[in-house]
Amino acid sequence: MSTRNLVSVDIPDADITKVKDALKLVVDTLGPYVIALTPEDRRTMLKMGDGTEPFVEKTMDYVASNPQFLPSVVSAVEMGKDWKVISQLTPILRTVEQLQSNLNDTIMESGSELYADCLGYYGGVQFGVKMNIPDAKPIDEDLGRRFKGQGRRKKPNGGN
Repeated sequence: MSTRNLVSVDIPDADITKVKDALKLVVDTLGPYVIALTPEDRRTMLKMGDGTEPFVEKTMDYVASNPQFLPSVVSAVEMGKDWKVISQLTPILRTVEQLQSNLNDTIMESGSELYADCLGYYGGVQFGVKMNIPDAKPIDEDLGRRFKGQGRRKKPNGGN
């Protein structure tokens, strides 16, 4: 049994269904407004980060108050649309990123706890094989496939 047990919950299926339905609503609602970029697009495009945002915000104010400096090939209307999309979607993205981080952490911790417990069980099976307990050998052979070809791990101090 693992020594840590940070995740000990039983999420009702009805709650999981509610979450899936809510996520489907979000995906369906935002679907017409979001795009997907290629890795090449991402690599080569200008990126607006936290350091650039104050510059962009000031520029948007100046475009509104001093439009005479706007080049004719740049549309103030399109700039305004881009700024509005950023303002609308950024809080949603931050919430989703927080949720994603928490989901990843919960799944990682649950997986770690479960894997540790499974290794404990496997150790019990291996002990059962050594003691010639019925049914231990086929379980050991089946579970042992996970570790086949890995060999013995070296101890951190360089010993075996």
